[in-house]
Amino acid sequence: MAHTTRRAFMVQSTALTAAMLVPGGGRAQSGLPVLRAMPATAQLAPQGYPGTEVWAYGISGPGTVPGPEIRVTAGDAVRYRLQNDLPQATAVHWHGIRIDNAMDGAAPLTQPAVAPGDHFDYDFVVPDPGTYWYHSHNRSFEQVARGLSGPLIVEDTTPWAGKAGAAARDLTLVLDDWLLNSDATIVEDRWDDLHAAAHAGRLGNTVTVNGAAWPEFSLRPAERIRLRLINTATARVMSLALPELGARLIAVDGYPVTPRSAETLVLAPAQRADVIIDAPATAEQRGALLLDPGNGEWVDIAGFLTKGDAVTATTADLLALPAWPAWQNPDLVQPQNESLVMEGGAMRGLEKATYQGRTMDFRELVSHGMAWTFNGTAHGMAEPMFTARQGRTVRMKIENRTRFAHAVHLHGHHFQVLTDPHRDVRDTVLIGPDQSAEIAFVADNPGKWMIHCHMLGHQVSGMMGWFSVA
Repeated sequence: MAHTTRRAFMVQSTALTAAMLVPGGGRAQSGLPVLRAMPATAQLAPQGYPGTEVWAYGISGPGTVPGPEIRVTAGDAVRYRLQNDLPQATAVHWHGIRIDNAMDGAAPLTQPAVAPGDHFDYDFVVPDPGTYWYHSHNRSFEQVARGLSGPLIVEDTTPWAGKAGAAARDLTLVLDDWLLNSDATIVEDRWDDLHAAAHAGRLGNTVTVNGAAWPEFSLRPAERIRLRLINTATARVMSLALPELGARLIAVDGYPVTPRSAETLVLAPAQRADVIIDAPATAEQRGALLLDPGNGEWVDIAGFLTKGDAVTATTADLLALPAWPAWQNPDLVQPQNESLVMEGGAMRGLEKATYQGRTMDFRELVSHGMAWTFNGTAHGMAEPMFTARQGRTVRMKIENRTRFAHAVHLHGHHFQVLTDPHRDVRDTVLIGPDQSAEIAFVADNPGKWMIHCHMLGHQVSGMMGWFSVA
């Protein structure tokens, strides 16, 4: 597979003023460790260029991009005090976790946003092993784009790594997309750019892996590695390839799948993929993680170099991950049928829609910053899209009647994608222009749950709603 170098894609940097780092203590008076949201500086451009002012999470130290990896075991409690040292209110959403509603972090539905200088205590149990992440859920189109996200890894109660056919270790790769000026500063004057929001969203010009431009990772010859890939971008769909490494997929959005080839894969914003790679058997061999930025030319965004002494190659068949013990398959005999129709955006527009209880034409909708709708309503937070009895199976048809792709995310639940040939279980589904999908899930988690597009510019400009489980 031919590809160009990263310099054909990465923005070049010349100068930057460093941001002030806010010092922080390790524990609050409550005894909880402190997860601090703060200004920070990150080396997003290649080494030798100055850093970029970002907003970031830190635990017992300066903020980093991505935020510190939180790693726990299924059944454990996650307990942190969010301390907001930002100039804006914020909240933390624990993406993909089937969580208690009050801890979901979906401001303003499940909690008020945390004001600057204030704090909020998160305390919840993680039921399912897998690859997840945490990120801001207030002005997320801006705050996530400034850097407020990090990985959350939940290990199985019975370790999978090290067994015959499993990986020897795992490596978390957080993929992000940044819109930078030529001096490497974040583009600041386009947070409310409705033109971008009505198209594909705020697409960047610099892709990072673990907060760095084209990092290189070391593999031992013949080593089997589990890559945990997380797309934290606010708009970019990541078309990825691992052509030299025999990649095989073992989980999507945290949920195990029957192992299958993954030389190429597509990750929408918020989606994750767990992929097994086998390093070459000899030292000084290179592999790469490639990205198609949308022009059909693959660029390398991370490298893998084999070095050191070889390990004993794994001869056993690839071991599948164990199924989630707490997962309930949807009962499709007599489900509650719901529909979600997505309309609007550039090149289609809207003749009229409901916003804040009033019917408006497209011109008036645009004057309020709205460009998209769910079921004819823009940003419909006044009442639920539907209510399901706890334990009821919901079957939903999602229609995309727009010219752009959308990544639809349900809070508090995973769902089976009935129209996917593999019938994968996910928390975020990518639906292309003029396409549709059917999903089904057991509404087993009581509370008020957001449903929205995870292209975050689409979310803020109309593609937001919620449903109730009672």
